[in-house]
Amino acid sequence: MGANTSHVSDLSENPSLKALVGTESISENDPFWNQLISFTFISPTNSADSKLLEEAVIPLAKILIENNPRSGNFGALVRIFLGRTKELKISTECQDQLFIWQAHNALFMIRCLLKVFIREMSEEELHLQFSYQERAPGSCGGELTEFGEKKETGREDLLEELLSNLVHLIVEVPLLDITYSILFEAVTTLLVFFSYQLFHKDILRDGLIYQHIMKGRCLSLTSRLVKTLLYNFIRQEKCPPPATHIFEPKAEGGLLYGLASGVASGLWSVFTLGGAGGSKAGMDQEHNPLPLSNQSLLLLLVLANLTDGPDWPNPYRQAITCFRNTQDTSSVPVEQPHTFQINFNSLYTALCEQQRSDQATLLLYTLLHQNANMRTYMLSRTDMDNLVLPILEILYHVEERNSHHVYMALIILLILTEDDAFNRSIHEVVLKNISWYTERSLTEISLGSLLILVVIRTIQFNMTRTRDKYLHTNCLAALANMSAQFRCLHQYAAQRIISLFALLSKKHNKVLEQATQSLRGRQGDNTALPDYCIVKGCKSAQDLNVIEEVIRMMLEIINSCLCNSLHHNPNLVYALLYKRELFEQFRTHPSFQDIMQNLDTVIGFFSHRLEQAGSDLSVERVQEVIMKGAQALPTDRLKKFPELKFKYVEEDQPEDFFIPYVWSLVFNSGVGLHWSPHGIELFSMDSG
Repeated sequence: MGANTSHVSDLSENPSLKALVGTESISENDPFWNQLISFTFISPTNSADSKLLEEAVIPLAKILIENNPRSGNFGALVRIFLGRTKELKISTECQDQLFIWQAHNALFMIRCLLKVFIREMSEEELHLQFSYQERAPGSCGGELTEFGEKKETGREDLLEELLSNLVHLIVEVPLLDITYSILFEAVTTLLVFFSYQLFHKDILRDGLIYQHIMKGRCLSLTSRLVKTLLYNFIRQEKCPPPATHIFEPKAEGGLLYGLASGVASGLWSVFTLGGAGGSKAGMDQEHNPLPLSNQSLLLLLVLANLTDGPDWPNPYRQAITCFRNTQDTSSVPVEQPHTFQINFNSLYTALCEQQRSDQATLLLYTLLHQNANMRTYMLSRTDMDNLVLPILEILYHVEERNSHHVYMALIILLILTEDDAFNRSIHEVVLKNISWYTERSLTEISLGSLLILVVIRTIQFNMTRTRDKYLHTNCLAALANMSAQFRCLHQYAAQRIISLFALLSKKHNKVLEQATQSLRGRQGDNTALPDYCIVKGCKSAQDLNVIEEVIRMMLEIINSCLCNSLHHNPNLVYALLYKRELFEQFRTHPSFQDIMQNLDTVIGFFSHRLEQAGSDLSVERVQEVIMKGAQALPTDRLKKFPELKFKYVEEDQPEDFFIPYVWSLVFNSGVGLHWSPHGIELFSMDSG
């Protein structure tokens, strides 16, 4: 950009913009439009710059809302954009940046105005803004085609035309350095169209935009759009340097391709926001190095979580549910709607690399839960540690993550642990020096033992901080699913299992004492009461029920391991014997008597073996006795219990959770998008 870069605050005084939003109708054949959309800028990619831009655009957009019914200039601007997109594919093939550049600029202006329109008016009123477009006969407005398609009527629905055009653009224009910006703008504009949801507390289940995207001309492109957005995520293309995707002034003030110097280096250069040639653009790219990948993923999640119609399913969710691997050559018995093929290896790699973000974790959850082909493929991988380790790292840093991200990570683990082969294989993968696990140096540990350590740590964090029963339930369910396949547990993992039980036991005693005192206070005497004789109904009794459910679950997990793989887990037996006094109080408790039988048998058997081995035994000698005893213990001495198996099932009306979550991600992570918190109804400002 030239040295005469304006400030964003100057926008309201820009003569071209004043004409656009003014009362006078501007013919689509007027050279004004060519000048208006021939500007050079670096689109803002961080929230601070986007906030500055939006604050400058709002007053202009409000003037346009007032004047557009008379001028029809907004519709004219949309038609100008549609006219430029006719040449996009040819321009891309010829490496001719002119039409790409102008189409991008027109779309950027449309997106900025739309964002304000959507906040200020209903969908019906927005539709009217598109319909104010009377033009003289012979103007270019009546002759537009979309990517070569013939118009069937003289007066099309311009809103649907724009939506359809954006989808066509995303799926048909190849991703190159020169097209990166306009593809990013097209994806972002679709996100903005759906942002009506932000301003409604209730989930939107219908509307003009919903109808066009779900049932209109866009429907036939469903699978191509989902596939393209997935590939944008997979490719992780960085934003190209400015010179490759925008027109920059030459030193003497002219432009590439000999455009008139006053066109692009003048009034609209404000959109560098101080960034061109300076450090700001570099900082933005560093903060959001993958804007198209990020934005495509957010749009994909928005589309996938649209609600089903009264008599039609969400086609985008259908596409996500049934796509197949490009390597899969088997025939499908019944062809599913909107299916396509994609490279599973590339998608798996991208998912492994990107789990730092909520949205990538949510995509992983969506695919694991809804796409059986992808789930089978993931579970067949021999490098599952590449996927599981990032998930464990999310849980390990639970204090720094939002609760939704933690839930998604836990549910992913729960879904994975539903598979017995996974539960066996994770104990065969040996890891060295886990740098992010700082509580204790783990020079060598199996993936299975690390998973147990992290889940137990999450339970302990939840007990002391959040006290969320749902979190407890999912953690314990994952441990229970794995318990029958516990193999060669690391010494520290075995210790932590028993330490968690000790913590639960201590908490149980504290709550029991409170409940007992409460009951005695009501009875007015000091009669001794059995531990389990607590009156129902009081808060202490309710707390006690919860803690006893968790204790029961932990006993079942320990029991499952002892019954199914005792001889593979001498470290767990060692830890059990070392803390055997913990279990004494639960022998006579009616809630635990049955499950305690096996633990008593194991503790009694190994205690006897150790007594026979003599006194003052070294740790090594104790372990040796345990190893030999494990081979000698008859399996029929342990009572068989039903296998512990838990399966994740989505709640009824999952959209009540997922739609606010997805939009909180768009609100917080959308590149170059800023919404004022004022007026956001869908979620509270601390839910993201």
